[in-house]
Amino acid sequence: MEHLKMRSTAFDDQAPIPDEYSHAAGDVHPPLRWEETPADAAELVLSAEDPDAPSGTFVHWLLAGIPPETDGLDAGEQPTGGVEGRNDYGATGYGGPNPPEGDEPHRYFFRLYALSRPSGLSTGFTEEDLRIVLRENVIASGTLVGTYAR
Repeated sequence: MEHLKMRSTAFDDQAPIPDEYSHAAGDVHPPLRWEETPADAAELVLSAEDPDAPSGTFVHWLLAGIPPETDGLDAGEQPTGGVEGRNDYGATGYGGPNPPEGDEPHRYFFRLYALSRPSGLSTGFTEEDLRIVLRENVIASGTLVGTYAR
């Protein structure tokens, strides 16, 4: 499988995510950039998860339908044709970091996947819906990890 290079102009890999991209600040996703999308990619999908949440992995964002020629998203930007899934806050769209006060910094994994064919996902899709699509269609992926504590 090929590797996508991911980065953000707001934070470095393994570094703290600025407060302005937190749940308390209004749930605006950070700017994200990526490179080396395979020429044969049909669609890109993005997820953001916190594996350090007390109740288990917490889904903060699911985004599908990203055109393969897209090389990033500005803060809060929604790509043309993009469809957002349901996060574990019970809403559709991005829900920023909000770990329990006093916890050690949690890790937030922003993962981008290039698919060999369109996902067919529609607004409100679930993490399980995404996992089914990913099982056989991923041709490249990349990860950017940020941390956050309150």
